[in-house]
Amino acid sequence: MNVTTEVLVALQSKPDRVRNLCILAHVDHGKTTLSDHLIGSNGLIHPRMQGELRYLDSREDEQARGITMKASAISLLYVPGAATRPEGPKSLSESDKLARGYLVNLIDSPGHVDFCSEVSTAARLSDGALVVVDAVEGVCIQTHAVLRQAYEEKVKPVLVVNKLDRLILELRLSPEEAYERLRGIVTHANMILSAFASERYLREADAVLALEAARAEQAEQQQQEEQ
Repeated sequence: MNVTTEVLVALQSKPDRVRNLCILAHVDHGKTTLSDHLIGSNGLIHPRMQGELRYLDSREDEQARGITMKASAISLLYVPGAATRPEGPKSLSESDKLARGYLVNLIDSPGHVDFCSEVSTAARLSDGALVVVDAVEGVCIQTHAVLRQAYEEKVKPVLVVNKLDRLILELRLSPEEAYERLRGIVTHANMILSAFASERYLREADAVLALEAARAEQAEQQQQEEQ
């Protein structure tokens, strides 16, 4: 699907059709590769270069080191159902794109722990987050950190399990074993979010109890002074 600048500019004037989406993950779990494929869906990257170009890693040091160091963004068009059209997404007219399309501001953030401030900035700007997890490595330390960041910023996370081919080509898992591993990743991520919710509930409960205790103490002091 080829997208013109005019369509993106026109959608910018419709706030209800604009979504800010960030990609969060542990280092080397495939954030930038995923962003390349999403950018390629708008015809900005040749299919052969998707995953190799690292389009949003525009700095020389990022290309040299092979990691994302600064959060970067790009505006893309998303039309619901376009990919499943029998005639293909290229058949969409400009009027269809304007009538049904959404402007998605995609933000690719670093995965290395040294650049966590960039992750915080990306999360605060976003309505939702794609949390990418390597199917072999599973939920790692930085995955836990970015899930917490998304939770604290009230950003809705969507779990994306990446590199499924490694389960077959490297680990040579049977379908049942692959299913159990994938289920374990989903369960682990849900457990982390549940723990955050419980932790927040306990903090709020402690704050309420402390406030009630302070009010009771103040009322008791006033009563003693009146006597």
